[in-house]
Amino acid sequence: MKGQFMKRFKPSAVPFVLTILLVPFLLGSRGLEQVKPEHYHTAVASKLAYSLSRYHYNHQGLTDSLSAIIFDQYITETLDPNKYYFYASDITAFAKYRLQFDNFLRDGRLGPVYYMFNVFKERLQERIVFAKTQLKAEFDFTVDENYQYDREDESWPVNRAELDEIWRRKVKYDAINLRLAGKDDTGIREMLTKRYENLERAVVELDSEEVFELFMNAFTEAFDPHTNYFSPINSENFRIRMSLSLEGIGARLIREGEYTNVVSVVTGGPADKSALLHANDKIIGVGQGIDGEIVDVIGWKINDVVQKIRGKKGTVVRLQIIAADEEASGESTIISLVRDEVKLEDSAAKADTLQLQYDGRQYVLGVIDIPTFYADFAAHSRGEKNYKSTTRDVKILIDELREKNVDGIIIDLRNNGGGSLTEAISLTGLFIKSGPVVQVRSSGGDIDVERDPDGTTYYDGPLAVMVNGFSASASEIFSAAIQDYERGVIIGNQTFGKGTVQNLIPLKRFVRRVDEEKLGQLKLTIAKFYRITGASTQHKGVIPDILFPEKYGIHNFGEASQPTALPWDQIASTKFNTQGNIKNYIPKLSLRHKVRAAKNPEFKYLQDDISEAVKTRENKYVSLQESKRRDERKKSEMKKLTRTNDRRKLKGLAPLNDGEKIPKEDDPRDFLLEESARIVADMIIFSKDGLSGYFK
Repeated sequence: MKGQFMKRFKPSAVPFVLTILLVPFLLGSRGLEQVKPEHYHTAVASKLAYSLSRYHYNHQGLTDSLSAIIFDQYITETLDPNKYYFYASDITAFAKYRLQFDNFLRDGRLGPVYYMFNVFKERLQERIVFAKTQLKAEFDFTVDENYQYDREDESWPVNRAELDEIWRRKVKYDAINLRLAGKDDTGIREMLTKRYENLERAVVELDSEEVFELFMNAFTEAFDPHTNYFSPINSENFRIRMSLSLEGIGARLIREGEYTNVVSVVTGGPADKSALLHANDKIIGVGQGIDGEIVDVIGWKINDVVQKIRGKKGTVVRLQIIAADEEASGESTIISLVRDEVKLEDSAAKADTLQLQYDGRQYVLGVIDIPTFYADFAAHSRGEKNYKSTTRDVKILIDELREKNVDGIIIDLRNNGGGSLTEAISLTGLFIKSGPVVQVRSSGGDIDVERDPDGTTYYDGPLAVMVNGFSASASEIFSAAIQDYERGVIIGNQTFGKGTVQNLIPLKRFVRRVDEEKLGQLKLTIAKFYRITGASTQHKGVIPDILFPEKYGIHNFGEASQPTALPWDQIASTKFNTQGNIKNYIPKLSLRHKVRAAKNPEFKYLQDDISEAVKTRENKYVSLQESKRRDERKKSEMKKLTRTNDRRKLKGLAPLNDGEKIPKEDDPRDFLLEESARIVADMIIFSKDGLSGYFK
């Protein structure tokens, strides 16, 4: 995901103490307090630069070309990606440093970094002053004009008049969204005043350590998106998160621009169980209890938003969200979640059966949902025989499904972001006799082949694996191995494409003569995964045998969307024997799927949503005319109602009227899972037609 100001809100700025400091001529006249590097940042920056260039998987040296990438990461990805604050003249003034960051980092000179941040801070404060003056005038929502909400590819504003016009429309956009949400003029002015003041405060209150972290992450992510710097306080927060159970709503949040965005929901947590909060949703307001006031949190620091959302187990928190596919319209909804503790068993694999009437016969298919690849290593090390692990749990579930005489099994890895590599390997071993599962290439070039050695196949029946764009890392290793062995059919969307391995390294290993309390940690990419065929899972992920339509697109949020992602490459194949010839039957399976999909209204709805999302992304503009926006909203509501009534008609239910609340039981079924079941049924039919061996 592309970051906007304070990407991931990880303070990273490489303070540099230059003998010639250029900040005062820009900032001194207004008496703004300048953020300056701490003395120990010099040692941390230089040692971090040395460690990265030596130990990162790519062994990327500190060069002018890398310096240019760091410059772009800091200015156009971290501070001002939407070009809301800097002038073209600022960028021209900064350009003298574009090819010098390699030298600055080597020497631990961080002055220019803080100079650029201080200019950014002044520019932001200028914009807040302008925005607040706009709130004093009356808005005319009858004018037919647009707001460009995505300016990433635009040129930097050349003068104040151009930037004022951008912000005039931005303030009007914020105002019309609140007006459509039912706020009156007084309420709009009060809320936006608070919002802009919060945004200003979030920047003004950044201290030296936070700015250092902002820049250092711009630096580390120039190597690859998964190499990160954690400041001392964030290192401690990370340690606490890893050692304690989670309590709250179970969502990982980041700061993007003025918004708090959902990166992912924690499997088994309240957000996951509710199915109301999803990745890429924006949280714009938080309320306590079932009737507490919704507090606008746009512009807040990420830590402050998290504190608002956290609370005691059993209490209610209400979130005002803009769904990922509603970004342009700004339409928001309010959801209620009950805070709870996220436990290991909530993330455990679960099984169910799916009854399918197809092609004149009844099928019973087992569905094993694996949210993550987990193992209770502590319990295992204590010698406990019944410790929790993905593979152990799935074996038990397979036994239960056998007792129910299932005709085939579907492994559902959708939204599974990975986890234990060991578990991915051992789980693969349940479905193959023996052999290699994944190759791991270290930064030194050594290649380890991780194998399933047991010589037995626990389940040898018809098998399908469902994946999507959020299936990553260990999920990709498992699905790639199943595909390469031709052990089962892979169904769904191209996976995320994370084929790299990271280690967390305390900086105290590299930095001497600095108080340990002032040293953070480095998350460093040290290795890369490769399939047994030699192809990397990095960047491209796993491409399913049978593809479903993808609403968001891997190039919009997956590894491929990251400009510094490590490339796809290939090494030599390792020796392995396929355990079927399923590839010979993929064309026939795919053809049957396409015929069914063409007749299934749910696939048509999905294609319509995809077309609408593509159109929105390509347009990048939204109307500021109230009548148009209300018409657009009405059309969207009618579209949802029409779909609901179409579904109700198929069930023999009476249609709903306009404005009537849609019952929860009218939520659409998981038609992609049902279609996957039909694909497995086709596999069984083919085997009975004498095509056995393609799944064994």
